[in-house]
Amino acid sequence: MDDDALLTEQMAYYRAGAAEYDRPYAEYENLQKLLTVVDDLPIAGDVLELACGTGQWTPRLAARARSVTAVDAAAEVLALARARTVSPTVQFLQADLFEWQPPRRYDTVFFAFWLSHVPPTRLPDFWDTVAAALAPGGKAIFIDDGPAAAAHEEVLANQPAPAALRRLDDGSQYRIVKVFHDAQTLTDDLTALGWSVGIRTMAGNYIGIAEPPIT
Repeated sequence: MDDDALLTEQMAYYRAGAAEYDRPYAEYENLQKLLTVVDDLPIAGDVLELACGTGQWTPRLAARARSVTAVDAAAEVLALARARTVSPTVQFLQADLFEWQPPRRYDTVFFAFWLSHVPPTRLPDFWDTVAAALAPGGKAIFIDDGPAAAAHEEVLANQPAPAALRRLDDGSQYRIVKVFHDAQTLTDDLTALGWSVGIRTMAGNYIGIAEPPIT
């Protein structure tokens, strides 16, 4: 089964739901606390933020970085991110992360709540793209939902990839890719790809720091 249709539907969900995107950050204390972990992470130099969404994380990255290049495929969420972020060191780009290749290297590649939206069959290529985007000595830093979050999703069976059903305020519904990575399994998978990785959990989420294979 091909996951292209599922990814198209996922994109449609985030475009249509841009105005509702920030609601969980306002409603859930755990998410508000999670935002503050940026201050304790080794974010430095030139930063590439993948799937920046409405820019919840972008200003926090900019406060620690020399520059931030924030990329997302949905123009609707990018418009909100631009309005939220006033730093002159931040550049926003619209691009499909399954097709886009970074034109340069960065000291840090950061992505929050994106890895769970990558179909498992595309993970090796995704991590290759991240590795290619990192300058020597650079780090990938990622934050996402752990397995406990599945209890709060409408998980779907018999899909081209692990998936969940999301609904918007207007009643429309969309399938999205949703992979609830276990920290140990993800560590093992990345290690098998040659990465050096450490992952810790925090209130049902995981926070990872990884360095790419030495070539």
